[in-house]
Amino acid sequence: MDFKQVIVVRSDLKMGKGKIAAQAGHAAVSAAEKSQYKKEWLGQGQKKTVLKVDSEAELIRILQEAKDRGLPVCMIEDAGHTQLEPGTRTCVGIGPAPADELDRLTGELKLL
Repeated sequence: MDFKQVIVVRSDLKMGKGKIAAQAGHAAVSAAEKSQYKKEWLGQGQKKTVLKVDSEAELIRILQEAKDRGLPVCMIEDAGHTQLEPGTRTCVGIGPAPADELDRLTGELKLL
């Protein structure tokens, strides 16, 4: 079975490249810690895909659908030390989980 992780980032926030990288890193680690497939995923090379949504509402929809499907998921909220206000929801990490399950959930989203 093929495992991967998906990071979904809000593009409407216009975060800088470094900020996006930091937020995506938080999401990747936090979601991986919740996954029962972490060991297998690590052994397969830690496949990740980074996708985008255009609004907080769309990010919350993805989060809720992942929860409803029983996938390991976490929402990242910024601490507010640099570019964003404290508590700004920036991205969601999903998985590692079976790649086909993640594709069914996020297949319509565009690459960041």
